[in-house]
Parts: sequence; C-alpha cells; structure tokens
Amino acid sequence: MQITASAISLNVDDVTASATFVKQHFGFSEEMAAEGFVSLSRSDAGFNLIFLQTNLESFKPIHMRGHRADGLLIVFVVDDIDREYARIQSEGVEITTAIETESWGERFFQVTDPNGVVIQLVQWDTEK
Repeated sequence: MQITASAISLNVDDVTASATFVKQHFGFSEEMAAEGFVSLSRSDAGFNLIFLQTNLESFKPIHMRGHRADGLLIVFVVDDIDREYARIQSEGVEITTAIETESWGERFFQVTDPNGVVIQLVQWDTEK
C-alpha cells in the first residue's frame, strides 16, 4: 500500500463557522467546497481538514450521518507554544485549556471552534 494523501473529516452543524475559524486562526486555505462540504489544507500539516454538514445526504456509512465531531482532538505540534498562545489570545480566541505541561514532556493548550471541535497545540520538551 502507498498512501498518497491523508484527511480528517468531521461532521459539524455549521461548516462555514468551523472552516472560517481554522482559516483565520491556523492558516489553512480552502482547497475545495460544495454545499455542506469544505476541504482545507496547509502545506505543512500533512493532511486535509474536511468539515461536512451533519446529516449530509451523501455521507457514508449512513448510520453515522447524524453524529458530530465529539470526543476527539485535532492536534498541531508547534515550535514555540508560548508564542502561539500569545498569538491566539491576541486574536481574541477563548482559551479552553490554559498551557499545561505533562510529566512526559508534552506542553499544550486547547481552544474550541464554534462547533465544539477542540484544537490542541503542542510543543514537546525533548529533554524529558
């Protein structure tokens, strides 16, 4: 098997709100869009981030159509967590979880998009 691309696809109630949030605060660009669908990318992300309208007729498997993005984190590893924290705050984004450092060396904070999707920024302490 050869994987040529990767994507994360999330069902949300308001596709535009999630897409706008990620474009505005995390530098993603719209690659393609249609009614109830948007695919976003960043050259350094390694995957496309797709938002689908909850209950979209074409969604498969059918039994998952009404499910929403819940209980997951979108994680971006960054070089300078303090700089990103200050930037996000200066942009007026509400912080969901302030910067914390885990004993295994993960330093992170979290924000939540308008549909409840949690985005976590992480910097690893390589000295742990």
